[in-house]
Amino acid sequence: MSDRLRIALTKGRLQDKAVNLFERMGLDCTPVRNPGRRLIHELPNFPLDAVLAKAPDVVTYVEHGVCDMGIVGKDTILEKGGAFYEVLDLGFGRCRFALAVREGSDFYGTYRTRRVASKYPHVTEAFFARKGMDVDVIRIEGSVELAPILGLADGIVDIVETGITLRENGLVPIETVADVSARLIVNTAAMKLKKDQISSFIQSCERELEAVK
Repeated sequence: MSDRLRIALTKGRLQDKAVNLFERMGLDCTPVRNPGRRLIHELPNFPLDAVLAKAPDVVTYVEHGVCDMGIVGKDTILEKGGAFYEVLDLGFGRCRFALAVREGSDFYGTYRTRRVASKYPHVTEAFFARKGMDVDVIRIEGSVELAPILGLADGIVDIVETGITLRENGLVPIETVADVSARLIVNTAAMKLKKDQISSFIQSCERELEAVK
């Protein structure tokens, strides 16, 4: 068994934030800063390999054990699920899932079955199941804001950061579904087999996160 750790990073903003954290921890992330077309990068001063992947794949790689750890948004964890340990809220990439409707509409003021559009059907279904509400969930791949405008749905569940896009399309958030931020996840077998290395890495992350509070 290799004594090197392998971590999957969600490409994009979470990757950049993760690299900033690692560099504050003293890790040389030059290969990840300048990746070219390579997708796996060995850090030169620490026994860690970084794998660059899309968010759902980060969960898949960690769950199946080809990566020991991963950094991924809570939104992906809630939507995709999986068997792994969620060990640390990294605090960056903060946003929220919100239920939004057309301004002036009364989403809860009717007994008919509501239609809700979302890129995150599992998150949406779980939210309304907790409320004991029966809703029709419509999966949308593109701009979910269009669904209420076109009359396809009574509301949407989507990631909200500033709310500007919602306002520009005549929508308002009326309820928070779940708070979202980047999380460090760990493969269940790796947590046992590489317990010392992983625990040390987690503690280093925690110290640096605490130092910048």
